Amino acid sequence: MFGMSSNTIRVGVLEDEGLIRGMVTRSLESDPRLSVVAAASDINEARLLFAAGTIDVAVVDVNLPDGNGVAFGVELQERDPSVAIILLSTEDVMGMFNSVQATAPKPWSYLSKRSTFADNVLISAVAAAAEGGVVIDPYLAQQSEARAGTVLAQLSSAQYQVLQAVAEGLSNHGVAARLGLTVRSVESHLQAIYRTLGIDESDLNRRVAAVLAFIEQTGRSSWPR
Repeated sequence: MFGMSSNTIRVGVLEDEGLIRGMVTRSLESDPRLSVVAAASDINEARLLFAAGTIDVAVVDVNLPDGNGVAFGVELQERDPSVAIILLSTEDVMGMFNSVQATAPKPWSYLSKRSTFADNVLISAVAAAAEGGVVIDPYLAQQSEARAGTVLAQLSSAQYQVLQAVAEGLSNHGVAARLGLTVRSVESHLQAIYRTLGIDESDLNRRVAAVLAFIEQTGRSSWPR
């Protein structure tokens, strides 16, 4: 249950460019499940507007005029561990993104600013993040390749494609539709992925653990422009 009612996800937007901030806000407000309760242009303003207990998901630009969005996301979760963070960037900061995942009380997600132009990508990422999921930019997921010597490299091609789609935030039904599989086949592939990655049922969210392993054990040769 989120926010003021069971079907409302409260979102805070931190973006210094007014045009993009307005676009992101309008995009999110177009979905009846979401409510943008605060929109800030810099960190100082966000500190005032993003009070603990008032937002469920923070959409945060990485490069801001008065500081770094990654550091602010850490600060925000220190004040309110229940807040989910979605980073927006025009640059590849996967190193910083990965570094915060190990200690974050709730997993972070990561989108390129280019993806904010696609309403469905941004809205789906916010909804998934609010539910405790992890989403990385679709372009980055599709450009990712398992690094040699990693456990991820042991996955079959079909298993890797399933996990790749899950990393984009797709549901099992969405994965099945994209790959031309049945939902049962997707579920079977996921069970095999969990076994290969050493993720057992004691993990609170095996899906999240698998996506985090995907992010950690893959490399990307390019960044969306």
